[in-house]
Amino acid sequence: MPELHRMYFHFSELPLSMRVLFSCALIVLGTGYLFAMIYIYINNEGRDGVAGLSEQDLVIAYSGSKSDTRLEGALKSSMSAMLPNEEKNIIISWVRRGTAEPEFTAQVQPVIEKRCLACHDGSNPHIPNLITYDDVKKVAALDTGMTIPTLVRVSHIHLFGITFIFFIMGFIFSHAFVRPRWLKSLVVALPFMAVFLDIGSWYLTKIHPGFAVVVMVGGGLMGMSFAFMWVVSFYQIWFYKLPANATRPEAQPYPTR
Repeated sequence: MPELHRMYFHFSELPLSMRVLFSCALIVLGTGYLFAMIYIYINNEGRDGVAGLSEQDLVIAYSGSKSDTRLEGALKSSMSAMLPNEEKNIIISWVRRGTAEPEFTAQVQPVIEKRCLACHDGSNPHIPNLITYDDVKKVAALDTGMTIPTLVRVSHIHLFGITFIFFIMGFIFSHAFVRPRWLKSLVVALPFMAVFLDIGSWYLTKIHPGFAVVVMVGGGLMGMSFAFMWVVSFYQIWFYKLPANATRPEAQPYPTR
């Protein structure tokens, strides 16, 4: 068994307070990651009219739909639970009949005022404003997917946020005993490579729908890396004992100058 690096300390060698700190961080991060996955699923599934998250759902999210407007796409996916089917059908029928203003005033506007304006009142610049006919007509245009400014905004949020998450996870995981060493290093580096694969493919999917598969692969690699580091770290914090023949090199004196 190779010797341990002189700077390496296994969880079992750390104070109880540090192990409790790491455990609490893992629990909160794990819960947060789970809710993030649920949000991604809810926000994207069903865009193609079929239940469940599919490659086509991601194509529509980033590249747009050749058949539905943005309004129809939202009503079929992220906003599907916000109003009953009868009211959804009123809005979709109005869109498909040409978005005439008199029909909007008589049939569609009352539904929007009742179901949508609590959020879509123009107070949040990141979600569509649905107060007036002209506002609604903008989202009743053909869906072209996320705009480049939106992708840039979401990209920088993800790049910063995911970096912090996986730095913390990687730091905790660095105290785990994993062999071979290259596997441990690969698991630490993989999510950082995957985030570039994932986010880069958002832009490429706007050019060619086939890159939606790469988005799924990038997200899957991040998820697997997170799960592996979480399970190994939490198990070794409380239950794992270092092998008896895992030795530590003798302490090296600090240089005098």
